[in-house]
Amino acid sequence: MFGMTSTDSTSAIELLKQDHGEVDSMFKQYEDLKDDGDAAAKESLVEKICDALTVHAQIEEEIFYPAARRALHEEEGKELLDEAAVEHQTLKDLVGRLESAPTDDPLYDAGVKVLSEYVKHHVREEENELFPKVKSSGLDLADLGSKLEARKSQLAGRARRTSRNGSGGRRNRRESASADDKRTSH
Repeated sequence: MFGMTSTDSTSAIELLKQDHGEVDSMFKQYEDLKDDGDAAAKESLVEKICDALTVHAQIEEEIFYPAARRALHEEEGKELLDEAAVEHQTLKDLVGRLESAPTDDPLYDAGVKVLSEYVKHHVREEENELFPKVKSSGLDLADLGSKLEARKSQLAGRARRTSRNGSGGRRNRRESASADDKRTSH
């Protein structure tokens, strides 16, 4: 992470908040960009947003939420964590729709806006309700932060390789659909 040495440790909550801030910043960039009409720039930014949200959701689901469930008393965190799981599924559905939609879809910008609003709602609940409970639970947040950071690096590396080699992402699906159209038109 920027400004950190290998001996620094980041609290799990601080790492997750940094992710929240980075995604919020990307959504703001999109708002500034959307009326420009530069489809390639919009597509690239949405791809980055979707990748960041996918990695963030995965590290929360694999590491943070299970640790929070163990650390919090049943009545204290179960409902918040259950809601977060449902919200993550909805976010994944929205991400999937955006990844498969062309940027000239009349509802594309609206889809990004809805995703942005949904993420903001989810972030508010995490930061205002869940994180304070986890902080006061006695959970070792530095150790958990190290685990989150390591897994995030793994997943981010995989996402970069996938986009570089063309084995995933929206552009590959669109090119494949275009090739299918050409085959069926002959």
